[in-house]
Amino acid sequence: MIKCIIFDCDGTLVDSEYLCNLALEIKLKDYGVESPALEMMERFRGGELATILNAIEIEHQINLNRDFVSSYRSLVDELFERELKPCEGVESVLTEIELPKCVASSGPLEKINKALSVSGLGKHFNGKIFSSYVVGSWKPDPGIFLHAAKEMGFLPSECAVVEDSPVGISAAIAAGMRPILYDPNAKHDPVLHLYTIRHMRELQRAIT
Repeated sequence: MIKCIIFDCDGTLVDSEYLCNLALEIKLKDYGVESPALEMMERFRGGELATILNAIEIEHQINLNRDFVSSYRSLVDELFERELKPCEGVESVLTEIELPKCVASSGPLEKINKALSVSGLGKHFNGKIFSSYVVGSWKPDPGIFLHAAKEMGFLPSECAVVEDSPVGISAAIAAGMRPILYDPNAKHDPVLHLYTIRHMRELQRAIT
C-alpha cells in the first residue's frame, strides 16, 4: 500500500528541463560550442551536472572555466524568474492527493527551492525537500530516494516515486519503490510492470 509520494522536480513538478538546457546552450556558445538545448535535454535528462559537463568537455575538447557552474546557475535563476511554470495538472493533483509528499532531486537545494517558490508549489511540501548535493547520492543510485523515505518515516515499499527520466526510474526500482514514469509526450517505450502516466490527473490511479 502506497503511503508516501516522492516527486522528482525538474520535468516532473516544474517545466524546467528546457530552461536548464537553454542556459547551458547559451553558456557553451562562449566556448564556440553549438549544442541545441532540445538535443541536450533528451540526451542528458535526469543526469548529474558534473557528469554532463565532463562529457561535454571531452566531446568538444574544451576546458570550462572554474566559474562556469556558478555563472550557469545564475542564468538558470534568471530564466526561472521569467519563464518557469508548473507542469500541466501538477497544482491540482498536489491539492487533491492527501498522502504525505516530498521532493527528491539531483539539483542543488537552492535550485529546487527556487523552482518551487517561483512556480508556487512549495506550499505542498512543508519543507520536505531532499537534494543529491546534500545526501551525496545521484540517480541512478537509489540513495537519494532511500534517504527521503527514511526522513519521511516510511518503508521503501510504502513509497511511490514520480519521475520523468529513465535514470530516475532506475533509481526508484533499485530503491524498491513503486516507479511511476511521467511521460507527457510519449517519448519513452512502454516497459512491462512500469506505471506510466501521460498526465498528472492519472497519478491517483497509479498509486492505488
